[in-house]
Amino acid sequence: MKHATLRQLKVFEAVARLLSFSRAAEELHLTQPAVSTQVRKLEEHAGNALFEQFGKKVYLTAAGSELLQISRAIIQQFEAAENAMMQFKGVSGGKLNVGVISAGDYFFPRLLVEFASRHQGVTLNFTVHNRAGLLTHIAENLTDLAIMVRPPTDLDTVNQPFAPHPYVIVAAPGHPLVGEKRIAVQRLMREPFVVREKASDTWHSMEDGFGGDLSGINIAMEIRSTETIKQAVIAGMGVSFVSAHTVSQELRAGSLRVLDVEGFPLMLNWYVVHRRSKRLPPVAQAFKDFLLSDGPSLISQIVPFEG
Repeated sequence: MKHATLRQLKVFEAVARLLSFSRAAEELHLTQPAVSTQVRKLEEHAGNALFEQFGKKVYLTAAGSELLQISRAIIQQFEAAENAMMQFKGVSGGKLNVGVISAGDYFFPRLLVEFASRHQGVTLNFTVHNRAGLLTHIAENLTDLAIMVRPPTDLDTVNQPFAPHPYVIVAAPGHPLVGEKRIAVQRLMREPFVVREKASDTWHSMEDGFGGDLSGINIAMEIRSTETIKQAVIAGMGVSFVSAHTVSQELRAGSLRVLDVEGFPLMLNWYVVHRRSKRLPPVAQAFKDFLLSDGPSLISQIVPFEG
């Protein structure tokens, strides 16, 4: 086996996983004869048949089953080595893994585009999550940086605020409270509310906005999608507590109005978060520095809000 190549092991693993030479060829963007050749060479190195065929079906031999587990371990080690070496390539040519809560997807892609325009060759891996999903990504080391409003309290993380994040109460233009001044919170709580789910960042921020007690709020509907919440409010189903960054277009268009409520807008912060023990790749450190220095001004341009 000392002359076997990584390429042969990868081809073998694909055929063994799919139990099909043709499907493996399609996945690997090779011709079927090329796949067969790589497998045959590996069998010569192993001194054993790795597959057997009955009719049109392909099966692993006992030797093939044993080699499959070893091959996967070898492939994983090479991938780990490749990822480790990526950290030393510098910013250009690096891969940025960043996750953000759903409110951030209204402006975050444009921040990434701006960053990438300053650092040619950067590869971007951008994912959007609810709070629970993003916390899982942090805990399982699936992202370099996380962008959120409420950093975790049960993980050892570095949490740095980089931009203000206002929250407002919105209603349809024809709502009776539109135009009223200094609406009392107790008055507002009698209105039907369309809200995000209880585990979301928005829900916890709403708790802050209402003094930690939401038991008196008249919840008409609980919806997991901010876009659906906006449409429900526009249709007159109630008022809602939302990130101002998610409704900038609707406010400009006049399809939603911000209510003048005592204590609002609620001003929180966007945080960039990562595990304290994580060794940030150069590209992740550069992006973090970019957020801390340029994030506030860029976000205010993308989703302007005047409280």
